[in-house]
This record gives sequence, C-alpha cells and structure tokens, in this order.
Amino acid sequence: MGHGRTALRSTAATAVSAALVAGTVVGLAPAARATAPSVRFVDITGDGGTVLKGNVVTPAGADGSRRYPLLVLPTSWSFPQIEYLAQAQKLADAGYVVLTYNVRGFWQSGGRIEVAGPPDVADASKVIDWGLANTPADPQRVGMAGVSYGAGISLLAAAHDKRVRAVAALSGWADLIDSIYSGRTQHVQAAAVLDGTATLTGRESPEVREIFDNLYSSNLAKEQEMIDWGRKRSAATYVDQLNSNGAAVMLANAWGDTVFPVNQYAGFYEKLTGPKRLELRPGDHATAELPGLFGLPNDVWTDTGRWFDHYLKGADNGIDREQPVQLKSRSAGGYEGYPDWKSVEATRRKFALAGSSTIHANVDSGADGGIVFLSSLLDQIAQLPPMASIPLLPRRWAAVWQSERYGSAQRVRGTAKLHTTLTPTAESGTFIAYLYDVGPLGIGKLVTNAPYTWHGRTPGEPFGVDLDLFSTAYDVPAGHRLALVVDTVDPLYAEHNPSGAQLTFSSPPDDPSYVSVPVREQ
Repeated sequence: MGHGRTALRSTAATAVSAALVAGTVVGLAPAARATAPSVRFVDITGDGGTVLKGNVVTPAGADGSRRYPLLVLPTSWSFPQIEYLAQAQKLADAGYVVLTYNVRGFWQSGGRIEVAGPPDVADASKVIDWGLANTPADPQRVGMAGVSYGAGISLLAAAHDKRVRAVAALSGWADLIDSIYSGRTQHVQAAAVLDGTATLTGRESPEVREIFDNLYSSNLAKEQEMIDWGRKRSAATYVDQLNSNGAAVMLANAWGDTVFPVNQYAGFYEKLTGPKRLELRPGDHATAELPGLFGLPNDVWTDTGRWFDHYLKGADNGIDREQPVQLKSRSAGGYEGYPDWKSVEATRRKFALAGSSTIHANVDSGADGGIVFLSSLLDQIAQLPPMASIPLLPRRWAAVWQSERYGSAQRVRGTAKLHTTLTPTAESGTFIAYLYDVGPLGIGKLVTNAPYTWHGRTPGEPFGVDLDLFSTAYDVPAGHRLALVVDTVDPLYAEHNPSGAQLTFSSPPDDPSYVSVPVREQ
C-alpha cells in the first residue's frame, strides 16, 4: 500500500501541471467568441435546485418561426463553461441550437463533484428540459456530445433519457473501473490528474474524496464498494437501457489514452445494437479533439458534425454507409475501415515466452509507460513513444523475451494478449507487461503495455495469468522484432510488491506461455 502513495507523491506534481496547462490553454482559446451576438450566458436549475452555469448559441436569424435540433454539451472535468464555444458556433452555423453547461461542482456551477453520479445524470435531463422550454429547439431531435467527463455523462444520459436520439462521446469512458483500476491496479498518475485538478477548480463531494483516498491507500476492505461505485457511473452497466432507447452512438478515443484506455470503449462498442461508430486515432487523453476546441479543422469534430447531421437532421451524407470501425495507425497512413471490432483482430500470431525467468521487485528497470498526457502526445505529434534499450535492461529487475526478426512489416491492430504462469514469493504483488518494437540496434519503441495486480495468493504456488494489453494500431517495420518485457515498477501505476519480493515467470510444457498479437494481413 505504501508503494501506491509513493508513486502518487512522485508523479502528482507533473501530472497536475500538465493537465492545468492544457486546460488553461483550451479554456482561454475560444474566449473571443464570448461576445458574439449569438451567445447567451444562462443559469439553469439542475437536480435538487443546483444552479448550473451554461451558454446557448443559436443559429443566425432564429426568430422562433422554426425548430432546430438541440445539442447539449456537458463540460470536461475541470474545464470552464466556455470550453466548447468555438465548436458551438460552428454547429449553430450548421443549424443547431447548442446548449453547453458547466457540470455540477466545477467553477461557477453549484453543488459538489459527483463523478457522473445520479445527480449529474439528472442534471443532463434538466438541461434538456430547459433547452426545450427556452430555445427554438425540436424535442424530437435532441443530441448530446462531450469530451472526457462530458462524454461519460452524455452516454449515461442517453441510457436514462429516451429523448436523446444521438450521442458523440469523445475520449470518454464506458467502464470507469476498467479505466482507472484495470488489472486490479490503481492508475495513480491518472488519478492524480483528476484529483488535483478537481481540488483546484471544483468541490469534491465527501463520497468522491473517500473514493480517492481508498484508491490511493489500496484499501482492500473498500475494494468492492469502490467497484460498485464505479459501476453505477459506467454506461456499460446500462447498455441494455441504451440499446432499448435506440440512440445512435459514436465513440472516439486515442490509442494512448492514459486516463481512459481504449479497451473498455472497444468492448462496450461490441455490445451496442443500434446505429454505432468507433473511431480510434493516435494521441493521449483528449489530444485528438484538442485542435477542434480552438476552432481548427479536426477529424473528430468533423465526424461528430456528420454524425448529428445524419441522425438528427436526416442528411444523406454517407456516414451510415461507411465501415463503422475507423482506425488510424500510430505509425503512418490514413484511416482503415472495418465492419466490426472482431474483424480488427481476425488474424493473430503468437510468439513463445520460453524458459523460466525470475525478477526482483521494487526497482524500475527502465521500461515504463511514460508520463500521463505527455508521452502519447509526443507519439501523436512526432511518432516518438517511450523507448528503452532492450539489451541493456537489467535482467535482475526485468524479464525479456523476443520474437524472431520479421521478414515483412507487422501491422499490429487490436489487443495483444499475454498468457503465462507466475510464481510469487508474496501473497500480493504487481507486474507491468510491455510490448516493444525492437530495431537492429536494440532500441525498443513502446507498442503497448498493461499492469496486473493480485492479492491473496499462496506464496510459492504458481498460478496462470491472462492479461489483455491496451489496444493499439502500430506498424512494426520489416527486420524488427517484438519484445515482451515484464518488470514491477512504473510511474503510471501503483505497486503492490512487498520489499524483497521476487516473481518467477515460467512456461510449463502442458501450458506454455506466449504473447498473442493481432495483425492486419498485408
């Protein structure tokens, strides 16, 4: 438990600073729009009488003689109410009434931060009520969209309010626990960003404060309570309601999202039965949408507009006839279309993790997933993911396996899967698995990673491990290898290994260890 606190202290300052810089830049960028004649700042009474600060942008010339589709945009975590004004102006020019509002607990809105709890979902319905009563909005054509926190709230609102006919959830979550507690491991840098920015820009509810404290301290007595809390705030819990309501759902995210990893979105997408679309691109949390918040041309916001044009305005723009899964590789090239997520992973190739390898815990080997926001943003801009010299990784603290050199490029698409047998010396522990693209000089570029934690195991007794690494799209050049590296310390995650612990990875003859890598055929 102490290791989680140490990791938090060492990374919180960097994580919070990065988030605040991004938030401040985005928040200020569209401020010049605030004086535009079409913008009206309003107070909206939310659930329980809580006052929510919002703004309305209406189409030019709207005089009440006709009705327009209504788009409701809840703000992102810690962002002010002017966050979407640049996009709101564009959408209003395209014939929408756009109503954005600051979610409860942040900035000038009242109430306390509930992390998309029932009051936030009820607020969304109250905002729709207000929009229909106070603007020339059409009650039969209501949509919701948002980035990050706004995306999660939009999905939950669509599951609970049948009036929502279309959703665009950008860089959001469908499963909150699988986002910040995947592999039963606390994503402490992501938690630090959320907690730190909330402290500076909002007011956490006592329940949320307790959840953060229990997360940091690895309070296993409260683990199930935390999981239940997260499920209540996850659209995946209400997927049957969402399907029954029939809303058209567009999901967009970035491969390197260090707050809401893409796996949980892909799994949720497969469960949707109505009109749906999944777009995955290079970048980190909300960085793919960032240019659009400045009003710059942006693929994500362009497709968001097309989605609403078709499903709220009936435009025959072809988006419903395109392949619904659209992926862009982190390496190069344009978009690839697939009929569904299963088709992305239709072909798999394994490489064996032969022999036995024992590593010592508590030391960072030099392999790690980078820094929240910054590392994947650098990969997005310059194709420079976190790197490590594979031959120089100290084998005392890192286990390493490599494939043969590939004669042709390997286009990794989807979710790589690790299967191995682990024998720990302690009842609790953590390891992190990394998949690297290794060039001729032994320099490895990070393809993907994921953490894994266990509790209550018998020391010295082996057990099987199956771990899904975070989904990605990455092209491994011909002549390169893939390497699987395992160590026990990463600044992104909490560590649960007691001092002096050792982990042994083996490959029994009757249950061999391997990595299964999904690849796109040439």
